[in-house]
Amino acid sequence: MNQINVLLCGAAGKMGREITRAIAGVPDLELVGAVDLIRVGEDAGLLAGIRPLGITVSDSLPEMLARKKAHVLADFTSPLAVMENIKLALQHRVPAVVGTTGLGDDELQSIRQWVEQYATGAIIAPNFALGAVLMMKMVQLCARYFTAVEIIEMHHDEKLDAPSGTALQTARLIGDSIGAVMQEREKFEKIPGARGGRVSGIPVHSVRLPGLVAHQEVIFGGAGQLLTLRHDAFTRECFIPGLLLAIRRAPRNEKFIFGIENLLD
Repeated sequence: MNQINVLLCGAAGKMGREITRAIAGVPDLELVGAVDLIRVGEDAGLLAGIRPLGITVSDSLPEMLARKKAHVLADFTSPLAVMENIKLALQHRVPAVVGTTGLGDDELQSIRQWVEQYATGAIIAPNFALGAVLMMKMVQLCARYFTAVEIIEMHHDEKLDAPSGTALQTARLIGDSIGAVMQEREKFEKIPGARGGRVSGIPVHSVRLPGLVAHQEVIFGGAGQLLTLRHDAFTRECFIPGLLLAIRRAPRNEKFIFGIENLLD
């Protein structure tokens, strides 16, 4: 396959516009459709701040899947819409690449079943930034030596889900590394939730503020010392290399893949 046709869900969002610019800038990918519930009828290229692409934003994914010869669906929408979008794509035998977070274990299991049912692959990634993927790899090593750990994740104030998919996956990886769920100590919270939510027994704290993009700290504590791993995404541009890697792999993929680390050599 010389050129990969991409159908983009969430084209009017900040990440969607970044993806449009990226696809328009490489010769082996072509944007053939753009879907969103806002900015309908506008040219996706102009919406992204580049040249006109002749692709107008539609509010109907079923129509786009029926009309366009898409090789990949890229979804960066919301937790409220993503499951239906994935199912529609797989039903049309269009592989999915999903960066929308907020998917729980039940949702991921449903996607696995759809992948098998429709013999069409899906690549789901909590984070497409290489630095974030490396951070999640490193926490697995650190968790072997530090069992006291907390996670602080910070995102822009428009992010709907909390904790982030990256924080959830990080906590799960730590839990897997130590071989057991961390036991929750007795606590007295004057305000419920002040000590964060618990994933595998690990406190996870979510911050939502304007001015942030995507940031995470994993803090390990030991006697007389702290070890802090931190990743900062200052612009959405950092997600693009990992995303393009996933899009290029998707047409040949017939499996459920969770995390872009599984695409790296």
